This record gives sequence, C-alpha cells and structure tokens, in this order.
Amino acid sequence: MIFFTSDTHFNDPRILRIDRRPFASLVEHDQALVAFWNETVGPNDEVWHLGDFAKGPAETVSSLLSSLNGSKHLIIGNNDGAATIGDPAWASVHHYMELLVEGSLLVLCHYPFRTWNQIGKRSVNLHGHSHGRLKPMTRQHDVGVDAWGFRPVTFAAIQASRRRG
Repeated sequence: MIFFTSDTHFNDPRILRIDRRPFASLVEHDQALVAFWNETVGPNDEVWHLGDFAKGPAETVSSLLSSLNGSKHLIIGNNDGAATIGDPAWASVHHYMELLVEGSLLVLCHYPFRTWNQIGKRSVNLHGHSHGRLKPMTRQHDVGVDAWGFRPVTFAAIQASRRRG
C-alpha cells in the first residue's frame, strides 16, 4: 500500500506550542507519532513524507527513520535540514514528484499550489505545510499529520473523506 504524510516535526519543541498538539511533552509526541505510524503502515508499505520530518543531528534523524515501518520517500519541506535530507535511509529525496496512484495523477510537494500540472485533467495536489489550516481547493489535499489523526493516510481514504465532507 502507498501512504502519504507530512509535518511530523519529530524532535521539534516548537510544534507543541505552535500547533497546540495534544501531547504533554515532545517525548510523548514523538512516541505517539511513531506508534500511530507503525499501527498504520506495514513493513512492506511505501510512505511519501511531504516534508518537515524532524529536527536534530544525523543520529536522531537516523534513529527516527529506522523506527518507522515502510519504504520512505522524502519530499523536502522548509524545515528539513541537512541531517534529514542527507539520511541514506530515504528510498528517494525530491522537492517535487508526480505519481500515478489508483488511476490518478498525484502532484506531490510540501507546499500547496494554486494550480498544478494537469489540473484541467483532474490531477490531484497532495501537500503539507499548512497543518490542516488551509481551506483546500478542489482536488487538493493536506496530508499532514494535523489533518489525519497524527498518522499516514492512503489516497483512497483521502478521496472517501472528501466525498463525506
């Protein structure tokens, strides 16, 4: 299965204050997000992380990456430093990517777009950065943890949620 997520902000003390995440400490935050990820994603699944993965030195980033299930791809976010971008555990690292998933062209970037490739042909923009606070455009979805119960999400779940919502 293929999953999408963004804005985990592991080891970033600002996240509890700025986004008012419901955790008593950064340690509790990071442990909960790792647990939610691993409850959702299996070892053979694929995860596209759309930026702002973690703060800290290479050892911290490497430890976090190795604790998470799945093959992991990074779309670079504005808070991803050299330790995150350069970690060899990523299956790939990009600023932008286009994928065909379940018959839909998905345009992946950390940032939400006003327009994107093949928008007129029903392509879909998946992004992070806005922490669930940006009103989406048609066929545009925030895959950040703040918008999805602090866990990765499938494209099918995204589509089902939009139909319900």
